[in-house]
Amino acid sequence: MKKMLYIILGCVGVALGAVGAVLPLIPTFPFLLLAAYCFARSSERLHNWFIGTKLYRDNLESYVAGKGMTRKTKIRIISTVTVLMLIGFLMMSRVPVGRVVLACVWVFHIVYFAVAVKTIPEPAEGECQ
Repeated sequence: MKKMLYIILGCVGVALGAVGAVLPLIPTFPFLLLAAYCFARSSERLHNWFIGTKLYRDNLESYVAGKGMTRKTKIRIISTVTVLMLIGFLMMSRVPVGRVVLACVWVFHIVYFAVAVKTIPEPAEGECQ
């Protein structure tokens, strides 16, 4: 039962991550991270398939390996988070506590990606990450 739940969550993560790679309003990174986590705990075959995909290599591989992220990836993630948080912030005009919580979460994201995640150089044209 637990294994099946991980597989379902992993598939949902891949689907939402793939949509997020195309639509700028949906974050790609957290959904792909969810998929990697779930597949690693559910099925070695699914995990091996997932880490072989271009979606994984372009968005997560260097981060999972502990190397960091490219500046472009960091900017894309921070931009998406900022837009989504701004929408929530504007919708909470009558909930000041909600605005404060969103602002704190937003600041945490910015600080985390700016300070805790290493910035690695962009790969040269035709070079694998």
